[in-house]
Amino acid sequence: MKTYATYRGLPPLAGLCSFDEASRPGLSVEHCVRRLKRYHYALKRLHGIFIARLTAEPVYELKMSFSLHAHLCAEHTAAVRARVGEMREPPLGLEETPDAALEILFDEILAAPTTGELLLGLYEVALPALKAALEKHRAETNPLADQPTVRLCKFALLELDEMCTYGAQAISKLVNAPARAPIEPWLGLLDDALAAAGGLDGTETQSGDTIARQHSVKPFVFDGHPRRDERFPDPYNMGVNAEVFLYDEQMPPEPKTVMMFYKRLREIDVPEMMASIIAETPGKPWGYYRDLTRQLWDEARHAMMGEVGFASLDIDWPKDVMVNSTWSLALNTQLKPIERHAVLYFIEQGLMPKIGKRHEWEVGLASKKPLSALFQDYDWADEVLHARVGRDWYVKEIGDPKKAADYGDACWTRVLLDWQQWRKDGLTQHRNWWPDAYLAACKTWGIEPDAKVLAYDTSYQSVRADLKNLSTSA
Repeated sequence: MKTYATYRGLPPLAGLCSFDEASRPGLSVEHCVRRLKRYHYALKRLHGIFIARLTAEPVYELKMSFSLHAHLCAEHTAAVRARVGEMREPPLGLEETPDAALEILFDEILAAPTTGELLLGLYEVALPALKAALEKHRAETNPLADQPTVRLCKFALLELDEMCTYGAQAISKLVNAPARAPIEPWLGLLDDALAAAGGLDGTETQSGDTIARQHSVKPFVFDGHPRRDERFPDPYNMGVNAEVFLYDEQMPPEPKTVMMFYKRLREIDVPEMMASIIAETPGKPWGYYRDLTRQLWDEARHAMMGEVGFASLDIDWPKDVMVNSTWSLALNTQLKPIERHAVLYFIEQGLMPKIGKRHEWEVGLASKKPLSALFQDYDWADEVLHARVGRDWYVKEIGDPKKAADYGDACWTRVLLDWQQWRKDGLTQHRNWWPDAYLAACKTWGIEPDAKVLAYDTSYQSVRADLKNLSTSA
């Protein structure tokens, strides 16, 4: 084309691209949508895998990363759904499986029997294939005509790159060469599935091979039993009732920040429980899964806030703090998914009054410990959002706010946290770890421990509070 000059040399076309780039042929709407539907399928399946494997994954860091990566996949799934809906596509057809070989690919990763295989399938096969497909889309589509899709790809690629980088680092630490060797044939099966599908985006020549299932011959079944790594040696320990101490007006605010860091780290079990709700509740609108996964990720963030809090105090939490999993274990094994959601909503409503999240934030301010105040500030904001999520999905399903709250109360009352029996069975001694944690904090602060704080009875044997209300994690 002839050289086209913009006014006073201003960047052309809103800065998106040059005229030459905008003049080249690109993907038609039909071909664009065809690819988008496959990206959607991949993102939706990846979200489901991260959720389904979170609870039973013992490694704490992987629980946290699966929480984040599930959230990111949920967000990008929603973005792709919205884009397809803009492109003359009602009905959208987004619940259909675009290719049988792609289904086998993700079924195999979901059913991977070991953490090593799971990580390799996710971070060396599926996510890189999706990343390559989005990069190819950006290169082949018209940057002006298809700008909304280009933008979608650009933001998704930023986070897919971060996910792949994390996965590569995790694999380098957890999967050595001897462990990898027997997995190679299975990784070849995954590559064969991609080839049979014509690549993740379906643009390559299909191999024509028939893919034989290996791990997914037997359909995957969600495992709701929370598992923890060796840094959690006493997952039944209920020797310290954080809320008893936190709400005692006679206790000073500084040591209460230590107990609040424990409360935050203890929230590991909220993603473990929420994953069970999401995984075992099919057929909902995508907004349901997106919102609940955002809440799940927030709760994982809260746990990491507690981890950071302990690190800031040089407290070795695996040694000095016993973080249990009794709440997620009880709810996942004793209640149905809607009942778990009811309990979650009931607890969250109890966090909204002055004695809830506002109190924890005020304690953080009064302690003169900026990190505690900051974390509680955001924790409170998140819980307000979570109360709204509960109203949007759980309360609307029940149909009446009072019935929803009453049902949650009734379900929570049925949950048995059998801490006495766990001790009788030899699963725990309910060790009172509070003095060790408090002494470690005092050492970091450079102060003498308060004898009353050190000797405080934080046990669940204490009759100073209603155990049903004080054993919550959320």
